[in-house]
Amino acid sequence: MKVLFMLQLVCLASCSTSRGREWAHHGAPMFSDLTVQEMKVIRTYMHGIPEMKLTDARSKTLRRNSILLMELHLPKKHEALKALDRGWAKPPRQARVIIQFGNQTKPNITEYIVGPLPSPRSHKVRTFKGEKSVQFESRPITVVEYDHLENLLKKIAAQAHKLLFETTGGFSYTNCSNRCLTFSDIAPRGLAPGERRSWIMLQKFVEGYFIHPIGFEVLVNHQDLDPDKWTVEKVWYNSMYFDSVEELVEKYKSGEVEKLKLPDHNDEDLYSTYIPRGHSHTPTNIHGPKLVEPQGHRYYIDRNFVEYAGWSFAYRVRSSAGLQVFDLRYNGERIAYEISLQEAIAFYAGDTPAAMQTKYIDAGWAMGTSTYELAPGIDCPEIATFIDLYHYFDTDKPLLHKNALCIFEMTTAMPLRRHFDSNFQGGYNFFGGLENTVLVLRTTSTVYNYDYIWDFLFYPNGVVEVKVSATGYIHATFFTPNGLHYGTKVYDYVIGNLHTHLIHYKVDLDIAGRENSFETIDLKYVNFTNPWSPKDWIVQSKLHRTEHKTERSAAFRFGKKFPRYVHFFNPNEKNKWGHQKGYRIQFNSHAHSVLPKGWKEEVGISWSRYPLAVTRHRDGEATSSSIFTQNDPWEPAVSFEDYIRNNENIVNQDLVAWVTVGFLHVPHSEDIPNTATPGNAVGFFLRPFNFFDEDPSLASRSTIIVRPGQDGKPEVQRWTPEVVGHCVTDKPFFYNGTYAGV
Repeated sequence: MKVLFMLQLVCLASCSTSRGREWAHHGAPMFSDLTVQEMKVIRTYMHGIPEMKLTDARSKTLRRNSILLMELHLPKKHEALKALDRGWAKPPRQARVIIQFGNQTKPNITEYIVGPLPSPRSHKVRTFKGEKSVQFESRPITVVEYDHLENLLKKIAAQAHKLLFETTGGFSYTNCSNRCLTFSDIAPRGLAPGERRSWIMLQKFVEGYFIHPIGFEVLVNHQDLDPDKWTVEKVWYNSMYFDSVEELVEKYKSGEVEKLKLPDHNDEDLYSTYIPRGHSHTPTNIHGPKLVEPQGHRYYIDRNFVEYAGWSFAYRVRSSAGLQVFDLRYNGERIAYEISLQEAIAFYAGDTPAAMQTKYIDAGWAMGTSTYELAPGIDCPEIATFIDLYHYFDTDKPLLHKNALCIFEMTTAMPLRRHFDSNFQGGYNFFGGLENTVLVLRTTSTVYNYDYIWDFLFYPNGVVEVKVSATGYIHATFFTPNGLHYGTKVYDYVIGNLHTHLIHYKVDLDIAGRENSFETIDLKYVNFTNPWSPKDWIVQSKLHRTEHKTERSAAFRFGKKFPRYVHFFNPNEKNKWGHQKGYRIQFNSHAHSVLPKGWKEEVGISWSRYPLAVTRHRDGEATSSSIFTQNDPWEPAVSFEDYIRNNENIVNQDLVAWVTVGFLHVPHSEDIPNTATPGNAVGFFLRPFNFFDEDPSLASRSTIIVRPGQDGKPEVQRWTPEVVGHCVTDKPFFYNGTYAGV
């Protein structure tokens, strides 16, 4: 009977695991991005609604009603869990569609939920928490608006042609062949809600133009929907402000303004280029090391569903913000319902008006759509699986971003664990070790000058690492002596401006179920009489646990002491040793706040006050930012502070951790031509903390144990074959670099 009972238990466990895997696979499409066909039918449906009077997004007038963005609208969590945990039917797919209504008396931005897909029949207005409205001026800038700005800049440059030509040694904005000027625009676009005024700085249009400022900046008011009514409000040249281009030109002619003369650079001496220079100590006739998979992939991909070494998850790349992982499970047990990138900001300081105004909030530039093609052997190993992405932002048809996401397994070249057990007599009792391989889910965002590399890494011992690496060109402005208080001179007339990167993530943990609690663990010194030497004292550390019962208690401010351990646990589930099953978040970050609390633009990024804030899950608190925050941070449509203001109970509840990581970047000469990734990676780990009964990677058959045999020769015990197989790939390097409509 006992044997039969044990067999029944094993069967139940096996059946449960199999069923869980089947349901996870079944539910993954709920989180997949909109397909090309879905995007097309949504556009057709929306354009078929007469009262909306929609026209093409690329029509030249700004007084138009058009689709700005469409992306998947996620199902409510409790509905999704019915499919994931019970195998029920998936809720109907829906889309989030943003319409800019510019062709009406009072222009506005309206969001709609459209469905069901793939055959939409209805649409309803989507509102933000607190019924907040979106000012029309807070909309992201579009290609058409850029075209009109370009036309205005041509007029400005024509007025100041002689000044620009002489300053730059022959560069001009028009009729310029290979000695052209270009521009970068700065955000936020104004100093208060309802404004649309952008500082624009001119640069030499060469490879890496971001670090070629010429010392000419203009403030353009482009709030009116009639570009003929746009005006220049200020001009900055050679550390002087002017009320108009005409004033600057007149004073330049009369000699009242000191003339600048920038050094010329030929193509061979272009400091911003990637072309190698300097003496190399590395042989050029052989390649460096490469990853190989001797017998092929050890992971499984079916559309947006991935399995690897006990892990399973679904993923998507949200057009407005970026990479997200859903229904993350280990050995069939859910660890997190959602881990998602929410926002990335870079707040600058400087002496020029463009520098002091630069506060980039990257979701406002549709950060998720800047996922361009990845290069094999550079961005991802050649052995990676490359996946295409599709986006619909400021366009009239879906855009294909080829090979924009990759998935691969790699060795870390570091053991997951190892031990040499010495016999202290010149020999050993045994050696044991396990190689460390991880699965990597990767994409990038190139938001103009900066490149962010977004990674999720899945380890064999139940650990997840979430990481971002920063590279690309620094944001540089024209050199002034006072500018050295806000950055570093990196070339003639070029200042690399100091800035702070902050990245925000949503981590919806479901540890052994949805009912979780949160505690912090610190150490306190204790002293007591030594029990085996009463005349002496013992001083040592003792665990000090604090359970946080409300959202305010679990919102930790930058500048305050941060707990040593932050621990999420299920108070109702214990492991074999009687400990509550849990996971902890371990930070790898050097972040700090970027502005004083409540100071103007800081209101729009109130999440940046906290390295960690824990809230109770609400479907209405799905994101911490929006694409409208960049151009209206003063009265944001989404205010994270509202999520913790009601100070809800978080004991034995469905909890969400909001994590902020980042670093200060004071540019230096080694940032030329580009910021390098070493030292510029931050993130966090999710680490099991008594979730398992022992290290789950013990199940790995990649372990090797070596013991001395009777004859003194080593006896090797292993559970995998000797490494044999082909090397890397027989395909030559290929890179296309384009993205186009499909």
